[in-house]
Amino acid sequence: MYDDPTGQKFGIPTFYWRGAPAGFATRRQLRATGLCPGGQDVAGQIKWRGIGGERTAYLYRIDLAKPKRTATPRVLAALDKALRARKTCGTCGQVKPYFIRTKFDECAECVEAAGGCYAA
Repeated sequence: MYDDPTGQKFGIPTFYWRGAPAGFATRRQLRATGLCPGGQDVAGQIKWRGIGGERTAYLYRIDLAKPKRTATPRVLAALDKALRARKTCGTCGQVKPYFIRTKFDECAECVEAAGGCYAA
């Protein structure tokens, strides 16, 4: 039903579930090996019937894939700063081991001390 290796029916080479030839990989498979598509166009697709209808996974050529970029120290520092801000209580200023709910902008102890319920 979905076997169209020449691409006449679907416009690009199409394969059935687990029917893609060697040399092709999905984005997730590339990422697992430390690669990314690197700007290349979709080289094929896998189609199958799933929950809710027809499903599609795009395929990329492994030989054209490039290594994933790594974050610079400045990017990692900015990310650390942003995550730390999400864990800092707006009232007592303590850094908690969990993310503070934006609904309260306070840690659970400060909300409960003010007579509120943090779980709500």
